Amino acid sequence: MKVAVYTLGCKVNTYESEYVIKEFLKRGYTLTDFSDSNADVYLINTCTVTNTSDQKSRKMIRQARAKNKDAVVVAMGCFTQIRNNDNQIMDFVDVVIGNKDKSKIVDLTEDYIKNKQKISKIEDINEADFDDMEISYFNTRTRALVKIEDGCENFCSYCIIPYVRGRERSRKPEDIVAEVKKLASEGVVEVMLLGQNVNSYGKNLEQPMTFAALLREAEKVEGLKRIRFMTSHPKDLSDELIEVMKESKKICPHFHLPLQSGSSAILKKMNRHYTKERYLELVRKLRAALPDISLTTDIIVGFPGETEEDFEESYEFVKKIHFYETHIFKYSRRHGTKAASMDGQLTEAAKAQRSDRMLELHEIRAREYEEAMIGKKMELLLEEEIEIDGRPWYVGHSKEYVRAVISKTDAHRVNDLVTVKAVAFVRDHILETKEV
Repeated sequence: MKVAVYTLGCKVNTYESEYVIKEFLKRGYTLTDFSDSNADVYLINTCTVTNTSDQKSRKMIRQARAKNKDAVVVAMGCFTQIRNNDNQIMDFVDVVIGNKDKSKIVDLTEDYIKNKQKISKIEDINEADFDDMEISYFNTRTRALVKIEDGCENFCSYCIIPYVRGRERSRKPEDIVAEVKKLASEGVVEVMLLGQNVNSYGKNLEQPMTFAALLREAEKVEGLKRIRFMTSHPKDLSDELIEVMKESKKICPHFHLPLQSGSSAILKKMNRHYTKERYLELVRKLRAALPDISLTTDIIVGFPGETEEDFEESYEFVKKIHFYETHIFKYSRRHGTKAASMDGQLTEAAKAQRSDRMLELHEIRAREYEEAMIGKKMELLLEEEIEIDGRPWYVGHSKEYVRAVISKTDAHRVNDLVTVKAVAFVRDHILETKEV
């Protein structure tokens, strides 16, 4: 039997989909592309972080049913957790669960195949324990994702995630380290540790442990060359974590620190628990410890009540920080959140105009950072083979998460770490390098 999986949303979803794929393969299923109209099972791992995510989740569920009316259509994840009574999906699915017990999805699918009775298993996510999912291999073999924490208790006023992911729950450190060891033994050279807020890791364990302490343990794993992580909430960023990054030989000098707004007044309305001054202090500490660090961030434009003055303040602050990458999101009204009922909801046109300005700034700053890399040595992880204008290349990322290519030769293969020097741009945001 063939299974096709489509994943929407964040890297945590990607990790969970990889686990589900592994479990289907263990049962004798064959993985096929979601475009295959002859799949026996279509699974959609949904997202609800924005209205666009909702629309895409509904669309992919309906598409799956249209591809093969005799197939089993399975939906899981954040969208189904909060939209379990949505007739726009329930009429199209055979098995639906939320964010609890994803590890049981193959059993539920096979129950449906055997009994032909629709299964709906949406349970209170706040009663969930950490759903332990171990991935003993990863499809790419280059960068593996490892989930260390789930849930969020920050309740930012715009965010639906605490309602669909539940309270913060941390995975046991010994299980995390064991998975990292297994991945490294199978040839994975880089891992990315994942959670809704990794800086909160370990607070709810029987024996509390800081995220920094977990990183020290991951650092000891033989064969592992690189460690990344996301996402970090600024309010929980500790001096201990910065010190661990400074001392580490494996943690990449790339830090994603979501700002969301450069206006302290808007940050307060967002319930972010820091000011722009505090954020700037954290940036200065990071750059003092790691002068060449690549800083990336998230920005929301058009938050309810955001005036032109608020936006200009935010724009100038983002400009001042000199982020390498800025991921810009137009505020999306999420029913059930505090921001959804706030006065001062902006028009889509106003949000689009502000988004465009931030995107222009992002392009300028990204180019500046990449230009500064030309002439410098970097360590490139070769992730896949590509062609650009008919020429074969290996493409990958530096420790700073700069995308770069090196000419394909027999001297290297995918998953190699190569010391290179950036010499030029081969395309926008892709550097050409030569081995040194």
